[in-house]
Amino acid sequence: MQQTDKWSTPRRLTTVEEVETTVGRPAAAVVLKQISALDEGCRAVLSRCPVAAFGYRDADGTSRTTFIGGTPGFARVHSPTRMSFSVPEPAAPHGPVSCFFLLPGVGELLRVNGSVTRRKGAETTVDIEEAYVHCAQAVLRSRLWQPPEPAGPVAEVTGDGPLGRPGVAGFLTAAPFLALSTWDSSAGSDTSPRGDRQAVARILDSRTLVVPDRKGNRRADTLHNVLQDERLSFAALVPGRNRVLHVRGRGTITDDPALLKTMALRGMPPHLALLIEVEDAEVTDNDAVARSRLWTPGAHVGRGTVPDMMALAGEHLATGAAEADGGPTAYLLKAVGAIPGMSRMVRLVVDRVYRSGLRKEGYDEVGSGAGSRRRGFPGRRPAAAGATDNSLREVRVHEVRRETPSAVTLVLEDAGGSPGPFDFRPGQFFTLVADIDGRAVRRAYSASSAPGSSRLEVTVKHVEGGMFSGHVHRGLRAGDGLAVRGPSGSFHTGQRPPDELVLIAAGSGVTPMMSMIRTQLAVRTGRGRIALLYSSRSPDEIIFGDELTRLARENPDRLSVTHVLTRRDGRIGADGVRSWITGLGPAGDAHYYVCGPQTLMDAVQGVLTGLGVTDERVHKERYTGGAATGTVAEVPHEMTVEEDGRPVGTVVVEPGRTLLDAGLAAGLPMPHSCTVGNCGECVVRLREGEVAQGEPNCLTSRQRAEGYVLTCVSCPRSKVTLDITDP
Repeated sequence: MQQTDKWSTPRRLTTVEEVETTVGRPAAAVVLKQISALDEGCRAVLSRCPVAAFGYRDADGTSRTTFIGGTPGFARVHSPTRMSFSVPEPAAPHGPVSCFFLLPGVGELLRVNGSVTRRKGAETTVDIEEAYVHCAQAVLRSRLWQPPEPAGPVAEVTGDGPLGRPGVAGFLTAAPFLALSTWDSSAGSDTSPRGDRQAVARILDSRTLVVPDRKGNRRADTLHNVLQDERLSFAALVPGRNRVLHVRGRGTITDDPALLKTMALRGMPPHLALLIEVEDAEVTDNDAVARSRLWTPGAHVGRGTVPDMMALAGEHLATGAAEADGGPTAYLLKAVGAIPGMSRMVRLVVDRVYRSGLRKEGYDEVGSGAGSRRRGFPGRRPAAAGATDNSLREVRVHEVRRETPSAVTLVLEDAGGSPGPFDFRPGQFFTLVADIDGRAVRRAYSASSAPGSSRLEVTVKHVEGGMFSGHVHRGLRAGDGLAVRGPSGSFHTGQRPPDELVLIAAGSGVTPMMSMIRTQLAVRTGRGRIALLYSSRSPDEIIFGDELTRLARENPDRLSVTHVLTRRDGRIGADGVRSWITGLGPAGDAHYYVCGPQTLMDAVQGVLTGLGVTDERVHKERYTGGAATGTVAEVPHEMTVEEDGRPVGTVVVEPGRTLLDAGLAAGLPMPHSCTVGNCGECVVRLREGEVAQGEPNCLTSRQRAEGYVLTCVSCPRSKVTLDITDP
């Protein structure tokens, strides 16, 4: 798009009367739902919100908007009128501030305004002046929680203005949602959501943007503020990306018919627009957006985990009515709200109102108010029954139990109030996700407990220089939070375990074996036989040593344990394995499970092949410790996904994101499970382009030669095309 001076002098509105003639005045209910302190419902919402838009001014009066947070409950509520959160330096919020809190997958949001009263390092304390539920229209217009649509052509920006800086125009073209911060003449702050289909802010020239103002709830806080103080700022988001566009400048209001017509939807233009004279624009990485996993479907809040936002708005309205008229209206509102099923009925009515209103604005495809259902795709690979759960599960550490000087067992349980069972097959592993130094770090660990309990046990051996294991051993305590994905993996005893198990393990390779042993001895009393050959460095490094001794003593006809201490006996070799198996005399239908370093598995495989054991009775698991992702590109690259020769979708992969992360965020049917390069579920064929792939991983040499990659540990180095057809 070539810029001209066509829009240099559009008509401006300069008075409240002019604005209200077009927008109207807010209904009484809109004002009454505003409360002056955080009630129980607000606190419940804040405990689940992982991210918020935050508008503030520096001490020198510079306006800024950004996104803060990163984990649910990042905003700490100290009292109904005070909260605090971290605003990374060098930011220095001063005076009145405003924010809105986003619940992933939910349309409505919680707006909170107040003033900074204390700042200690990055921790910022805010005294709250008002809070209220904001409607879902901006989220619905932008389809914020839906797979992103392909961006339109990038405007050709001429001139030396800030909108011509690298990456800015392309980001604006793809950004359907932004947080807009304004202030009134008394410095009162307001940060409002704005959303539109595809680009919410459109480039007029290298220094000017226009943002349509479509019909809303008629509060018009932004418009009233701009009439008093034209300085503003905004932060824009693109679904699926972890970067944020920061813009600041000066705003004016226009109702110029010719300009509004360019933003019409199905022939219906917005009633007003905000013209922004841009002073600064920059695209930056945003830690809060990245850590909060906003674009991961598993991060969307489940129904019933937070109050229904419209029900909460109704409670606020009743509170406001009580303060306004002394009680009659409030009593009626509370009585109606207490009717069984009323909240659900209100939600259905409000969603219908949303859809009707947005269609009148020209939107032809409108989701529900909750906005939490993502579009599906045909041809998705079906998961094996009971094999994999790809969603993230929030857990907390119940206990950290020391097993050896270098190994601890984490006892995990659901973080919510209704703990559920951890179902898996003995031998499978889970992917643990921890926030370490502001970064989400993932590692896979086998379950060592038996399935079906409300507590999951995973045993973590300390690895020198290991980020995750170091965090577990040095910093993790009872009560700390983690996320868990899984179970994953084909190394397990199956739905109907064999009657005889022959287990061979080294070091922490005993952890999946322990799950098998505990399960077999607990549920198959009097049946089956288990033999374990276990290599450890020294007696004090035998993981589960005391329990294995006890179980063998209590079940002499069912469990035998043979220890090899490498400092005393040397490493297990083929001769030692052969001698042990021959002496054991296993049945012809026994199954063999091996877990440890590659040298051990090679030795065992050679022995079993020589003894005539068929491959279907040999199960192997090699620990890799989790592959690091490949070399990170410095610029975004486009990824196209195909299946059976047909295009499925296209998405931009931001620097630092894996192919899998970007695909899932876009709602593409990317096969996956462990997300750390251990299980092989995410293997796809690279048709075009080049990727950097993290090592070590589970790809075979044949798969590499045939052009397969693991999307969970691969980053693009160029434009790429992937074929997700099941290999």
